[in-house]
Amino acid sequence: MKIIVKNIIKVLISCIVAACTGFKKDKEARELFNSDAEIVQERSLLENVKLAINPKYKDWVLFENGTYIIFDNLIGIDSMEEEAIRLMKEFGPVSAGNPSGDFSVTYLKDVKGWSISGHGYGMYTYVNPLELDNNSPSDVEIGIYGRSKRDKDGKHPKIIHVNKNE
Repeated sequence: MKIIVKNIIKVLISCIVAACTGFKKDKEARELFNSDAEIVQERSLLENVKLAINPKYKDWVLFENGTYIIFDNLIGIDSMEEEAIRLMKEFGPVSAGNPSGDFSVTYLKDVKGWSISGHGYGMYTYVNPLELDNNSPSDVEIGIYGRSKRDKDGKHPKIIHVNKNE
């Protein structure tokens, strides 16, 4: 009986130590995130989006709320700005129960944050971690937030940057 109690105590102590160690690592991760957050905050939306886009894509348009459209082929397009506005009006607004509500979350490598894709080829929305209240958001939280930003851009499209390969 004493051996069983000793083993139970050892297991409990191991669990407590593991939990404290995990908390310490989680705390360190939050502190690292917060120190990196200052760097992210110093960058503008444009700078973050430039880092989010694969450098091989040179033709893209950025909208006010962080939605950007990448053009991989401009053949047949007279004005990239006009085409971007047309695509944003068509695919940007979100309606319940149709493909405009679908999304996918991509974790970015070269910049803190996520790129949200969905309905509309080449259309993405950048989400900065500082925009969310949760330090450990789920993909659903990130995606819904990004989708809401795309909806704003779709309903009131305002281009803030045009990047052209010239």
